[in-house]
Amino acid sequence: MDTNLTRRRTLQAAGAAALAAGLSSLTATAAHADETADAPAPQLVTYPIPSGAGTQASFKVRVRTAPDGEWQTLSCYAPGTKEINPTTGSGKVWGSSMVYFDFCGPVELEVTHLKGGTTKARVRPDSYGIKPELLGDTLRFTLDEPKDVIVQINDEIFDCLHVITNRVEKHAPSADDPDVLYYGPGLHTVTGNILTVPSGKTVYLAGGAVLKAQIDVKGVEQVTVKGHGVLLAPNSSVGGLRIENSNNCQVDGVIFLGSGIGCGQAENVHVHKTRVFTWGTWGDGYPVYCSKNLTFDGCFARTSDDSFSIYAHRNDFYGDTRNLTIKNCTLWADVAHPIQVGTHGDPDNPDVIENLLIKNVDILDHREPQMNYQGCISLNAGDSNLIRNVRVEDVRVEDFRWGQLLNFRVMFNKTYNTSVGRGIEDVYIKNLTYTGIHANPSLFLGYDADHAINNVTFENLVVNGVVIADSMRKPRWYYTTDTVQWYVNEHVTNLKFLTTAEAQAAAAS
Repeated sequence: MDTNLTRRRTLQAAGAAALAAGLSSLTATAAHADETADAPAPQLVTYPIPSGAGTQASFKVRVRTAPDGEWQTLSCYAPGTKEINPTTGSGKVWGSSMVYFDFCGPVELEVTHLKGGTTKARVRPDSYGIKPELLGDTLRFTLDEPKDVIVQINDEIFDCLHVITNRVEKHAPSADDPDVLYYGPGLHTVTGNILTVPSGKTVYLAGGAVLKAQIDVKGVEQVTVKGHGVLLAPNSSVGGLRIENSNNCQVDGVIFLGSGIGCGQAENVHVHKTRVFTWGTWGDGYPVYCSKNLTFDGCFARTSDDSFSIYAHRNDFYGDTRNLTIKNCTLWADVAHPIQVGTHGDPDNPDVIENLLIKNVDILDHREPQMNYQGCISLNAGDSNLIRNVRVEDVRVEDFRWGQLLNFRVMFNKTYNTSVGRGIEDVYIKNLTYTGIHANPSLFLGYDADHAINNVTFENLVVNGVVIADSMRKPRWYYTTDTVQWYVNEHVTNLKFLTTAEAQAAAAS
Protein backbone atom coordinates (compact mmCIF):
# COMPACT_ATOMS: atom_id res chain seq x y z
CA MET A 1 0.00 0.00 0.00
CA ASP A 2 1.20 3.55 -0.74
CA THR A 3 1.58 4.82 2.83
CA ASN A 4 2.18 8.39 1.66
CA LEU A 5 -1.07 8.38 -0.31
CA THR A 6 -2.92 6.88 2.67
CA ARG A 7 -1.47 9.56 4.94
CA ARG A 8 -2.47 12.32 2.53
CA ARG A 9 -6.05 11.05 2.35
CA THR A 10 -6.18 10.83 6.14
CA LEU A 11 -4.91 14.38 6.47
CA GLN A 12 -7.45 15.61 3.96
CA ALA A 13 -10.29 13.96 5.87
CA ALA A 14 -9.04 15.11 9.27
CA GLY A 15 -8.59 18.67 8.07
CA ALA A 16 -11.83 19.05 6.16
CA ALA A 17 -13.83 20.55 9.04
CA ALA A 18 -11.04 22.93 10.02
CA LEU A 19 -10.56 23.98 6.42
CA ALA A 20 -14.24 24.69 6.06
CA ALA A 21 -14.19 26.73 9.27
CA GLY A 22 -11.16 28.68 8.18
CA LEU A 23 -12.40 29.39 4.69
CA SER A 24 -15.76 30.50 6.05
CA SER A 25 -14.07 33.81 6.67
CA LEU A 26 -13.44 34.27 2.97
CA THR A 27 -15.86 37.10 3.45
CA ALA A 28 -18.90 38.00 1.52
CA THR A 29 -17.73 41.61 1.53
CA ALA A 30 -16.11 40.88 -1.82
CA ALA A 31 -19.51 41.77 -3.27
CA HIS A 32 -19.07 45.33 -2.04
CA ALA A 33 -15.86 45.85 -3.98
CA ASP A 34 -15.51 47.66 -7.25
CA GLU A 35 -15.27 44.51 -9.33
CA THR A 36 -13.16 45.78 -12.18
CA ALA A 37 -10.38 43.94 -13.96
CA ASP A 38 -7.85 46.25 -12.33
CA ALA A 39 -9.23 45.97 -8.78
CA PRO A 40 -9.80 42.42 -7.52
CA ALA A 41 -12.53 41.93 -4.96
CA PRO A 42 -11.40 42.21 -1.32
CA GLN A 43 -10.78 38.87 0.34
CA LEU A 44 -10.03 37.79 3.88
CA VAL A 45 -9.08 34.27 4.93
CA THR A 46 -8.57 33.35 8.58
CA TYR A 47 -7.60 30.01 10.10
CA PRO A 48 -8.59 28.47 13.46
CA ILE A 49 -5.81 27.31 15.77
CA PRO A 50 -5.94 23.52 15.96
CA SER A 51 -6.47 21.80 19.27
CA GLY A 52 -3.15 21.01 20.93
CA ALA A 53 -1.36 24.17 19.81
CA GLY A 54 -0.74 26.66 22.60
CA THR A 55 -2.75 29.87 22.74
CA GLN A 56 -2.38 33.18 24.54
CA ALA A 57 -5.18 35.31 26.00
CA SER A 58 -3.71 38.81 26.34
CA PHE A 59 -5.54 40.27 23.35
CA LYS A 60 -8.86 40.02 21.61
CA VAL A 61 -8.23 40.44 17.90
CA ARG A 62 -10.76 40.99 15.14
CA VAL A 63 -10.26 41.71 11.46
CA ARG A 64 -12.54 42.64 8.58
CA THR A 65 -12.32 43.81 5.00
CA ALA A 66 -12.43 47.59 5.10
CA PRO A 67 -14.48 49.59 5.55
CA ASP A 68 -17.56 47.57 6.56
CA GLY A 69 -16.96 43.85 6.16
CA GLU A 70 -18.03 41.23 8.66
CA TRP A 71 -15.70 41.00 11.67
CA GLN A 72 -13.72 37.77 12.05
CA THR A 73 -12.25 36.90 15.47
CA LEU A 74 -8.70 35.56 15.58
CA SER A 75 -7.24 33.36 18.31
CA CYS A 76 -3.64 34.08 19.32
CA TYR A 77 -0.76 31.64 19.08
CA ALA A 78 1.68 31.75 22.02
CA PRO A 79 5.31 32.18 20.96
CA GLY A 80 7.78 32.87 23.76
CA THR A 81 10.11 35.81 24.15
CA LYS A 82 13.44 35.70 26.00
CA GLU A 83 14.97 38.04 28.56
CA ILE A 84 18.53 37.58 29.83
CA ASN A 85 19.35 38.59 33.42
CA PRO A 86 22.65 40.53 33.14
CA THR A 87 23.56 39.75 36.75
CA THR A 88 23.07 35.98 36.73
CA GLY A 89 23.12 35.20 33.02
CA SER A 90 19.95 33.18 33.39
CA GLY A 91 17.15 33.54 30.89
CA LYS A 92 13.44 34.03 31.54
CA VAL A 93 10.86 33.14 28.92
CA TRP A 94 7.82 35.39 28.73
CA GLY A 95 4.57 34.62 26.97
CA SER A 96 3.72 36.54 23.84
CA SER A 97 1.01 36.61 21.16
CA MET A 98 0.79 36.05 17.40
CA VAL A 99 -2.02 35.98 14.86
CA TYR A 100 -1.96 35.43 11.13
CA PHE A 101 -4.35 35.67 8.20
CA ASP A 102 -4.43 36.18 4.42
CA PHE A 103 -6.04 39.02 2.53
CA CYS A 104 -6.17 41.26 -0.46
CA GLY A 105 -7.38 44.44 0.86
CA PRO A 106 -7.54 46.71 2.55
CA VAL A 107 -8.41 45.28 5.96
CA GLU A 108 -9.13 46.83 9.35
CA LEU A 109 -7.84 45.32 12.58
CA GLU A 110 -9.34 45.82 16.02
CA VAL A 111 -7.12 44.88 18.96
CA THR A 112 -8.38 44.92 22.55
CA HIS A 113 -5.82 44.76 25.36
CA LEU A 114 -7.48 42.41 27.84
CA LYS A 115 -5.16 43.31 30.73
CA GLY A 116 -6.58 46.82 30.70
CA GLY A 117 -4.93 50.07 31.70
CA THR A 118 -4.00 51.04 28.15
CA THR A 119 -2.54 54.53 27.87
CA LYS A 120 -0.69 54.28 24.55
CA ALA A 121 -0.23 51.97 21.59
CA ARG A 122 2.43 51.65 18.91
CA VAL A 123 2.45 49.68 15.65
CA ARG A 124 5.94 48.78 14.46
CA PRO A 125 8.04 49.06 12.35
CA ASP A 126 7.85 52.82 12.67
CA SER A 127 8.81 53.17 8.99
CA TYR A 128 5.34 51.95 7.98
CA GLY A 129 3.85 55.09 9.50
CA ILE A 130 0.85 53.28 11.00
CA LYS A 131 -0.83 55.42 13.68
CA PRO A 132 -3.56 53.43 15.43
CA GLU A 133 -6.77 54.96 16.69
CA LEU A 134 -6.88 54.34 20.44
CA LEU A 135 -10.25 54.04 22.16
CA GLY A 136 -9.68 53.01 25.76
CA ASP A 137 -8.26 49.50 25.76
CA THR A 138 -9.12 48.99 22.08
CA LEU A 139 -7.19 50.23 19.08
CA ARG A 140 -7.88 50.10 15.37
CA PHE A 141 -5.70 50.45 12.30
CA THR A 142 -5.79 49.57 8.62
CA LEU A 143 -3.45 47.53 6.44
CA ASP A 144 -3.63 48.30 2.73
CA GLU A 145 -1.44 45.33 1.79
CA PRO A 146 0.09 42.36 3.63
CA LYS A 147 2.71 43.43 6.16
CA ASP A 148 4.11 41.94 9.35
CA VAL A 149 3.63 44.32 12.27
CA ILE A 150 3.98 44.32 16.04
CA VAL A 151 1.45 46.00 18.33
CA GLN A 152 2.94 47.25 21.60
CA ILE A 153 0.78 48.46 24.46
CA ASN A 154 2.23 50.78 27.12
CA ASP A 155 5.76 50.03 25.82
CA GLU A 156 5.40 46.36 26.82
CA ILE A 157 8.38 44.51 25.34
CA PHE A 158 7.47 40.86 25.73
CA ASP A 159 3.73 40.22 25.52
CA CYS A 160 3.24 42.10 22.29
CA LEU A 161 0.85 41.15 19.50
CA HIS A 162 2.69 39.99 16.37
CA VAL A 163 0.45 40.26 13.31
CA ILE A 164 1.59 38.12 10.37
CA THR A 165 -0.19 38.56 7.03
CA ASN A 166 0.01 37.07 3.54
CA ARG A 167 -1.70 37.51 0.23
CA VAL A 168 -4.53 35.08 -0.40
CA GLU A 169 -3.00 31.93 -1.83
CA LYS A 170 -3.97 31.22 -5.43
CA HIS A 171 -2.03 28.14 -6.49
CA ALA A 172 -1.93 25.66 -3.63
CA PRO A 173 -0.65 22.20 -4.55
CA SER A 174 -2.94 19.20 -4.61
CA ALA A 175 -2.96 16.83 -1.68
CA ASP A 176 -3.02 13.95 -4.19
CA ASP A 177 0.18 15.03 -5.95
CA PRO A 178 2.72 12.21 -5.38
CA ASP A 179 5.51 14.80 -5.16
CA VAL A 180 3.81 16.72 -2.35
CA LEU A 181 3.98 15.93 1.36
CA TYR A 182 0.71 17.64 2.20
CA TYR A 183 -0.37 18.79 5.68
CA GLY A 184 -3.87 20.20 5.82
CA PRO A 185 -5.47 22.18 8.66
CA GLY A 186 -4.99 20.60 12.07
CA LEU A 187 -2.15 19.46 14.32
CA HIS A 188 0.25 16.88 12.87
CA THR A 189 3.21 14.89 14.12
CA VAL A 190 5.71 12.55 12.46
CA THR A 191 7.50 9.50 13.79
CA GLY A 192 10.64 10.49 15.67
CA ASN A 193 9.74 14.18 15.28
CA ILE A 194 11.87 14.49 12.12
CA LEU A 195 10.50 14.68 8.57
CA THR A 196 13.21 13.77 6.03
CA VAL A 197 12.49 15.12 2.56
CA PRO A 198 13.75 13.43 -0.64
CA SER A 199 14.91 15.31 -3.73
CA GLY A 200 12.22 16.84 -5.91
CA LYS A 201 9.54 16.91 -3.21
CA THR A 202 7.42 19.75 -1.86
CA VAL A 203 6.42 19.97 1.80
CA TYR A 204 3.20 21.94 1.98
CA LEU A 205 1.73 23.33 5.22
CA ALA A 206 -1.72 24.66 4.44
CA GLY A 207 -3.12 27.62 6.32
CA GLY A 208 -4.40 26.30 9.64
CA ALA A 209 -1.88 23.45 9.70
CA VAL A 210 0.55 23.00 12.59
CA LEU A 211 3.28 20.43 11.98
CA LYS A 212 5.14 19.53 15.17
CA ALA A 213 8.48 18.38 13.77
CA GLN A 214 11.89 19.17 12.40
CA ILE A 215 12.19 19.15 8.61
CA ASP A 216 15.49 17.78 7.29
CA VAL A 217 16.55 18.70 3.77
CA LYS A 218 19.92 16.98 3.66
CA GLY A 219 22.00 15.82 0.70
CA VAL A 220 19.20 16.54 -1.78
CA GLU A 221 18.15 19.04 -4.43
CA GLN A 222 15.05 20.73 -5.78
CA VAL A 223 13.12 20.68 -2.49
CA THR A 224 10.43 23.23 -1.64
CA VAL A 225 8.93 23.92 1.79
CA LYS A 226 5.96 26.24 1.53
CA GLY A 227 2.51 27.23 2.73
CA HIS A 228 0.80 29.49 5.21
CA GLY A 229 0.90 27.03 8.09
CA VAL A 230 3.09 26.71 11.19
CA LEU A 231 6.11 24.51 11.88
CA LEU A 232 6.30 24.01 15.65
CA ALA A 233 9.47 22.75 17.33
CA PRO A 234 8.67 19.62 19.39
CA ASN A 235 11.30 20.57 21.99
CA SER A 236 14.43 22.68 22.51
CA SER A 237 16.72 20.25 20.66
CA VAL A 238 14.54 19.23 17.71
CA GLY A 239 12.72 21.58 15.39
CA GLY A 240 12.87 24.01 12.53
CA LEU A 241 14.18 23.44 9.03
CA ARG A 242 17.70 22.19 8.27
CA ILE A 243 18.99 22.63 4.70
CA GLU A 244 22.38 20.92 4.57
CA ASN A 245 24.60 19.81 1.67
CA SER A 246 21.69 20.57 -0.63
CA ASN A 247 21.09 22.64 -3.78
CA ASN A 248 18.32 24.59 -5.47
CA CYS A 249 15.81 24.71 -2.63
CA GLN A 250 13.01 27.14 -1.82
CA VAL A 251 11.20 28.08 1.37
CA ASP A 252 8.11 30.26 1.21
CA GLY A 253 5.58 31.58 3.69
CA VAL A 254 5.89 29.18 6.62
CA ILE A 255 5.82 30.43 10.24
CA PHE A 256 8.46 28.80 12.47
CA LEU A 257 7.76 28.64 16.22
CA GLY A 258 10.59 27.61 18.53
CA SER A 259 13.33 27.12 15.92
CA GLY A 260 14.38 28.64 12.63
CA ILE A 261 15.98 27.84 9.28
CA GLY A 262 19.58 26.63 9.26
CA CYS A 263 21.71 26.37 6.11
CA GLY A 264 24.99 24.40 6.08
CA GLN A 265 26.94 23.88 2.85
CA ALA A 266 23.79 24.82 1.00
CA GLU A 267 23.76 26.44 -2.44
CA ASN A 268 21.15 28.31 -4.44
CA VAL A 269 18.52 28.65 -1.72
CA HIS A 270 15.71 31.21 -1.84
CA VAL A 271 13.81 31.95 1.38
CA HIS A 272 10.75 34.18 0.99
CA LYS A 273 8.31 35.59 3.55
CA THR A 274 9.17 33.16 6.33
CA ARG A 275 8.71 34.15 9.96
CA VAL A 276 10.81 32.85 12.83
CA PHE A 277 10.13 33.07 16.58
CA THR A 278 12.66 31.56 19.01
CA TRP A 279 12.89 31.70 22.80
CA GLY A 280 15.30 28.91 23.74
CA THR A 281 19.06 28.80 24.31
CA TRP A 282 21.10 29.34 21.10
CA GLY A 283 17.94 30.49 19.42
CA ASP A 284 19.43 31.81 16.18
CA GLY A 285 16.76 32.52 13.62
CA TYR A 286 18.61 32.06 10.33
CA PRO A 287 22.06 30.51 10.94
CA VAL A 288 24.22 30.11 7.81
CA TYR A 289 27.45 28.09 7.47
CA CYS A 290 29.66 27.62 4.43
CA SER A 291 26.86 28.38 1.97
CA LYS A 292 26.63 30.17 -1.37
CA ASN A 293 23.99 32.01 -3.37
CA LEU A 294 21.36 32.46 -0.68
CA THR A 295 18.56 35.03 -0.65
CA PHE A 296 16.33 35.90 2.31
CA ASP A 297 13.53 38.16 1.09
CA GLY A 298 10.66 39.58 3.13
CA CYS A 299 11.43 37.56 6.26
CA PHE A 300 10.61 38.35 9.90
CA ALA A 301 12.57 37.25 12.97
CA ARG A 302 12.07 37.67 16.70
CA THR A 303 14.82 35.64 18.29
CA SER A 304 16.56 34.62 21.51
CA ASP A 305 19.97 34.79 19.84
CA ASP A 306 21.24 36.24 16.56
CA SER A 307 18.42 36.79 14.07
CA PHE A 308 20.89 36.17 11.23
CA SER A 309 24.24 34.50 11.97
CA ILE A 310 26.53 34.19 8.95
CA TYR A 311 29.61 32.04 9.40
CA ALA A 312 32.09 29.86 7.57
CA HIS A 313 33.35 26.52 8.96
CA ARG A 314 31.89 25.01 12.08
CA ASN A 315 31.30 21.40 13.07
CA ASP A 316 30.89 19.34 9.87
CA PHE A 317 30.51 22.27 7.47
CA TYR A 318 33.49 23.41 5.38
CA GLY A 319 34.10 26.11 2.81
CA ASP A 320 33.55 29.78 2.13
CA THR A 321 30.30 31.68 2.53
CA ARG A 322 29.52 34.03 -0.34
CA ASN A 323 26.80 35.74 -2.36
CA LEU A 324 24.19 36.20 0.36
CA THR A 325 21.33 38.71 0.29
CA ILE A 326 19.12 39.80 3.19
CA LYS A 327 16.43 42.19 1.95
CA ASN A 328 13.01 43.54 2.89
CA CYS A 329 13.25 41.98 6.36
CA THR A 330 12.16 42.96 9.89
CA LEU A 331 14.42 41.86 12.77
CA TRP A 332 14.08 41.89 16.57
CA ALA A 333 16.82 40.24 18.65
CA ASP A 334 15.90 39.82 22.30
CA VAL A 335 19.43 38.43 22.79
CA ALA A 336 22.65 39.06 20.82
CA HIS A 337 22.65 40.55 17.30
CA PRO A 338 20.04 41.15 14.64
CA ILE A 339 22.81 40.48 12.07
CA GLN A 340 26.08 38.80 13.03
CA VAL A 341 28.83 37.93 10.54
CA GLY A 342 32.11 36.11 10.79
CA THR A 343 32.88 34.54 14.17
CA HIS A 344 33.46 30.94 13.09
CA GLY A 345 35.89 29.66 10.46
CA ASP A 346 38.72 27.23 9.69
CA PRO A 347 42.19 28.35 10.82
CA ASP A 348 43.78 25.33 9.10
CA ASN A 349 42.25 26.25 5.71
CA PRO A 350 41.16 29.88 6.08
CA ASP A 351 37.75 30.85 4.76
CA VAL A 352 36.33 33.94 3.08
CA ILE A 353 32.92 35.44 3.82
CA GLU A 354 32.19 37.78 0.94
CA ASN A 355 29.62 39.46 -1.27
CA LEU A 356 26.96 40.21 1.33
CA LEU A 357 24.04 42.55 0.61
CA ILE A 358 21.80 43.81 3.43
CA LYS A 359 19.08 46.02 1.98
CA ASN A 360 15.79 47.58 3.06
CA VAL A 361 15.77 46.17 6.59
CA ASP A 362 13.99 47.40 9.73
CA ILE A 363 15.80 46.56 12.98
CA LEU A 364 13.35 46.96 15.86
CA ASP A 365 15.36 45.87 18.89
CA HIS A 366 18.72 44.64 20.15
CA ARG A 367 19.48 43.71 23.76
CA GLU A 368 22.84 42.28 24.75
CA PRO A 369 24.63 42.98 28.05
CA GLN A 370 28.02 41.58 26.95
CA MET A 371 30.19 44.15 25.16
CA ASN A 372 31.78 41.42 23.02
CA TYR A 373 28.40 40.47 21.54
CA GLN A 374 26.86 43.85 20.81
CA GLY A 375 26.05 45.44 17.47
CA CYS A 376 22.79 45.58 15.53
CA ILE A 377 25.04 44.73 12.61
CA SER A 378 28.33 43.15 13.59
CA LEU A 379 31.21 42.12 11.36
CA ASN A 380 33.45 40.08 13.66
CA ALA A 381 36.28 38.39 11.78
CA GLY A 382 37.71 35.54 13.84
CA ASP A 383 39.14 32.05 13.16
CA SER A 384 41.30 33.37 10.26
CA ASN A 385 38.20 34.52 8.37
CA LEU A 386 38.42 37.36 5.87
CA ILE A 387 35.20 39.37 5.53
CA ARG A 388 35.02 41.45 2.37
CA ASN A 389 32.69 43.15 -0.07
CA VAL A 390 29.76 43.96 2.21
CA ARG A 391 27.06 46.43 1.23
CA VAL A 392 24.46 47.73 3.68
CA GLU A 393 21.77 49.95 2.17
CA ASP A 394 18.49 51.47 3.38
CA VAL A 395 18.56 50.07 6.90
CA ARG A 396 16.44 51.72 9.58
CA VAL A 397 17.29 51.05 13.23
CA GLU A 398 14.77 52.00 15.90
CA ASP A 399 15.82 52.74 19.45
CA PHE A 400 16.88 49.49 21.07
CA ARG A 401 17.30 48.46 24.69
CA TRP A 402 20.98 47.64 25.09
CA GLY A 403 23.89 47.37 22.66
CA GLN A 404 25.68 49.12 19.81
CA LEU A 405 24.54 50.19 16.39
CA LEU A 406 27.64 48.70 14.69
CA ASN A 407 30.50 46.51 15.88
CA PHE A 408 33.28 45.86 13.35
CA ARG A 409 36.19 43.89 14.83
CA VAL A 410 39.03 41.72 13.70
CA MET A 411 39.19 39.60 16.80
CA PHE A 412 40.50 36.63 18.71
CA ASN A 413 37.67 35.69 21.05
CA LYS A 414 39.14 32.73 22.91
CA THR A 415 35.67 31.48 23.87
CA TYR A 416 34.87 30.71 20.23
CA ASN A 417 38.07 31.24 18.19
CA THR A 418 41.36 29.42 17.81
CA SER A 419 42.98 32.21 15.80
CA VAL A 420 42.63 35.89 14.97
CA GLY A 421 40.64 36.88 11.90
CA ARG A 422 42.52 37.97 8.79
CA GLY A 423 40.64 41.20 8.28
CA ILE A 424 37.60 43.17 7.13
CA GLU A 425 37.70 45.10 3.87
CA ASP A 426 35.55 46.91 1.33
CA VAL A 427 32.38 47.74 3.26
CA TYR A 428 29.90 50.29 1.88
CA ILE A 429 27.04 51.52 4.09
CA LYS A 430 24.42 53.75 2.44
CA ASN A 431 21.34 55.31 4.03
CA LEU A 432 21.73 53.80 7.49
CA THR A 433 19.42 55.58 9.94
CA TYR A 434 19.36 55.31 13.72
CA THR A 435 16.81 57.12 15.86
CA GLY A 436 17.22 56.71 19.60
CA ILE A 437 19.14 57.39 22.80
CA HIS A 438 20.20 53.99 24.14
CA ALA A 439 23.02 52.99 21.78
CA ASN A 440 26.45 52.42 23.31
CA PRO A 441 29.37 53.74 21.22
CA SER A 442 29.92 51.73 18.06
CA LEU A 443 33.36 50.10 17.83
CA PHE A 444 35.70 49.70 14.85
CA LEU A 445 38.70 47.68 15.99
CA GLY A 446 41.43 46.17 13.86
CA TYR A 447 43.52 43.57 15.69
CA ASP A 448 46.95 44.82 14.52
CA ALA A 449 48.56 46.19 11.37
CA ASP A 450 48.44 42.78 9.68
CA HIS A 451 44.87 42.02 10.75
CA ALA A 452 43.15 45.29 10.01
CA ILE A 453 39.93 46.91 8.83
CA ASN A 454 40.33 48.70 5.50
CA ASN A 455 38.13 50.71 3.19
CA VAL A 456 34.84 51.33 5.01
CA THR A 457 32.62 54.05 3.52
CA PHE A 458 29.44 55.58 4.92
CA GLU A 459 27.10 57.44 2.60
CA ASN A 460 24.27 59.42 4.19
CA LEU A 461 24.60 58.05 7.71
CA VAL A 462 21.80 59.69 9.72
CA VAL A 463 21.80 59.61 13.52
CA ASN A 464 18.83 61.29 15.19
CA GLY A 465 18.17 63.37 12.11
CA VAL A 466 21.78 64.57 11.65
CA VAL A 467 23.80 63.54 8.59
CA ILE A 468 27.24 62.42 9.78
CA ALA A 469 29.93 63.36 7.26
CA ASP A 470 33.62 64.26 7.26
CA SER A 471 32.62 67.66 5.85
CA MET A 472 30.18 68.50 8.64
CA ARG A 473 30.88 71.47 10.87
CA LYS A 474 32.95 70.42 13.89
CA PRO A 475 36.12 71.45 15.72
CA ARG A 476 39.08 70.71 13.42
CA TRP A 477 40.71 68.47 16.02
CA TYR A 478 37.59 66.23 16.25
CA TYR A 479 37.30 62.98 14.39
CA THR A 480 34.01 62.55 12.56
CA THR A 481 33.25 59.64 14.86
CA ASP A 482 33.50 61.94 17.88
CA THR A 483 30.27 63.58 16.75
CA VAL A 484 28.40 60.34 17.39
CA GLN A 485 30.68 59.02 20.16
CA TRP A 486 32.01 56.06 18.19
CA TYR A 487 35.49 54.65 18.69
CA VAL A 488 37.95 53.75 15.91
CA ASN A 489 41.40 52.36 16.69
CA GLU A 490 44.68 52.80 14.78
CA HIS A 491 44.22 49.58 12.80
CA VAL A 492 41.32 50.97 10.78
CA THR A 493 42.35 52.61 7.50
CA ASN A 494 40.49 54.53 4.81
CA LEU A 495 37.32 55.15 6.82
CA LYS A 496 35.11 57.76 5.11
CA PHE A 497 31.83 59.51 5.89
CA LEU A 498 30.18 61.13 2.86
CA THR A 499 26.98 62.98 2.10
CA THR A 500 24.97 61.65 -0.82
CA ALA A 501 26.08 64.60 -2.96
CA GLU A 502 29.73 63.91 -2.13
CA ALA A 503 29.32 60.23 -2.98
CA GLN A 504 27.70 61.06 -6.29
CA ALA A 505 30.44 63.54 -7.14
CA ALA A 506 33.12 60.99 -6.29
CA ALA A 507 31.41 58.37 -8.47
CA ALA A 508 31.21 60.78 -11.38
CA SER A 509 34.85 61.88 -11.20
